[in-house]
Amino acid sequence: MKFMNVIKNFKSRQDYVDYRNQMLDEATQFLDDGKMDEYKAKLEDVETLDDEYTQYTEAKANVESMKGAVKVPNVLSNAAHAGTKDGIVASVGDIVKEDPTNSIEYRSAFMNYVLHGEKMSANLTNSDEVTTTSDTGAVIPNTILNKIVEKMEKTGDILNKVTRTFYKGGATVPTSAAKPVATWTTERGKTDKQKKTLGSITFSYFKLKCVVAVSIAVDTVTLDVFERTLTSNIAEAMVKALEKAIIAGEGASANQPEGILSDAVEVVEGQKVEIAKGKDITFKNLCDAEGKLPAAYESAEWYMTKSTYFNQIAAMTDTSGQPIARVNAGVSGKPEYRILGRPVNFVSSEYMSDFSSTVSADTVVAFMFRMEDYMLNTNLNVTVKRYEDHDTDDQMTKAIMMADGKVVDNNSLVEVIQKNL
Repeated sequence: MKFMNVIKNFKSRQDYVDYRNQMLDEATQFLDDGKMDEYKAKLEDVETLDDEYTQYTEAKANVESMKGAVKVPNVLSNAAHAGTKDGIVASVGDIVKEDPTNSIEYRSAFMNYVLHGEKMSANLTNSDEVTTTSDTGAVIPNTILNKIVEKMEKTGDILNKVTRTFYKGGATVPTSAAKPVATWTTERGKTDKQKKTLGSITFSYFKLKCVVAVSIAVDTVTLDVFERTLTSNIAEAMVKALEKAIIAGEGASANQPEGILSDAVEVVEGQKVEIAKGKDITFKNLCDAEGKLPAAYESAEWYMTKSTYFNQIAAMTDTSGQPIARVNAGVSGKPEYRILGRPVNFVSSEYMSDFSSTVSADTVVAFMFRMEDYMLNTNLNVTVKRYEDHDTDDQMTKAIMMADGKVVDNNSLVEVIQKNL
């Protein structure tokens, strides 16, 4: 493994995030210098680091869980007997290097907290962390968090396409406003040096709260079953909330990330296709949209609701009577939809509107966009909190994470708009 010697020296996930961000900074510098080969190689290294870190942490967690099958002394709770001050272990060799949230003791206590509301003992929480309330909840163990992130990537149709970053809240990130141009010259000829103009975006942190139903009704449940169930429930809730924000988030005014279709994202002039009131989408409209997409952003894909696709486009033919929409069976056997050869992604009608010939206001009913031009910034930390719904008397579990997102390059955005007038 290429980065194993680096990964095994990480003391915490933050060390991994810092190292990863350093690599991304180097990649950005290569891009700014016009060194595309080095830029691509560095990005491949980042992907390799991510894969190897995931493999390493999962393998390490598996080993720790196997150790948990044997009853061992609780080092933290027996710290006073080890001659330490105020019950805090000053030095226990390699033990302090382990992530305490991955221990069987913490994971079992976390399970009891979620299922039965049992408060976690003080020796399992970090007293150095200062919180603003006394009932913040419990941090999800990294073993489960890794599985949640992995499942979110696999199940999210949109989430797995956007660019993911892990900058601190309030960080200002440079974005390119221009690209260097290569010019031909003689063997010893000179070319003018190009100064690259940079813009920037600033990430905030908005609190994402997803109420999840932990569907385990039995009093006794194994740790493995609990973790699988919680992973599935939280991942499903988080994916739905994040994807809705990516498409239709209203921005800081609503304490949300800025969605692609939000008013904050300005569509490049000439990259809108307007459908007159009372009219349907036509073959010409789709051709117009293709013509408005810059060639440099050819990897952009279509996004619309399933209703819009099947009611407006699926049966559409060109002037020769050939269908413009195609359905292929993908590698997994799942249907893959295309319009004029371009992939189509279905978006929930909760995120954007179905096509209707009569609308109360101008409405985006379909759009083309290159999802890698949307940057989602998260803190890679999820906590859960139990509370009682006083209207129903139900015990609810709420998952909380911090995230923000913005469109960093709007040149690939082409909108199809149903006009009200």
